Amino acid sequence: MTKFGSLVLSAAIFALPVSGMAQYQGGDVKDGGSISGTVKFKGTAPAPKKLDVGKDREVCAKTPKVDQSLIVSNGNLANAVVTITDIKKGKKIETKKVTLDQKGCEYSPHVLAFPAGTTVTIMNPDGVLHNVHSYSKVNSPFNMAQPKFKKSMDVKIDKPEVVEVKCDVHGWMHGWLVATPTPYVAVTDKSGSFKLTDVPAGTYTVEVWHEKLGKNTQKVTVKAKEDAKATFELASK
Repeated sequence: MTKFGSLVLSAAIFALPVSGMAQYQGGDVKDGGSISGTVKFKGTAPAPKKLDVGKDREVCAKTPKVDQSLIVSNGNLANAVVTITDIKKGKKIETKKVTLDQKGCEYSPHVLAFPAGTTVTIMNPDGVLHNVHSYSKVNSPFNMAQPKFKKSMDVKIDKPEVVEVKCDVHGWMHGWLVATPTPYVAVTDKSGSFKLTDVPAGTYTVEVWHEKLGKNTQKVTVKAKEDAKATFELASK
């Protein structure tokens, strides 16, 4: 998939109107269940591409850098975003601050997901200039210099959207901020695992999205106080 295609796909998945958030009702969930499982890569994954660190090497090249856009371990896919797309009522939306770190001239985590309305604190512990540039379509884009003396700055992502972020100073730095209309979102770890908790009993559409591999959905039925299992497979386009 081309970069342009990935961005269009991102917008189609998460660039929802604010009214979509208003339709969701958050409250106490009685006898809720959960959805857990694994996202797998179908086929043989290529080795992660090594990145050329050509600037501020005394800081940025302390550790080797590889492209984080496709990380597969033992067939399991990291950095995939799992959401429930058709849930209308469930647990409360909590918009606590979340952190995007830039230590070692690398965004960590590579994919940061949270409910829309959340404030993201962007950290710069490196002692060098960073410039955080968002490619938003629904939210107001930002393009902010972060000098070495500015250790943190805050950005609020008000509306549901997948937002690509880059550093204009260090071209290899690339990540994603994923703002969702409900609190039911998880990002897979290196084992490809995810878990969505406090889900009211019912049948839902669960969707997985990955920046290079696109999306997949399946219906999952949740029973009260039980854990429903779901396994996804994504393949290269």
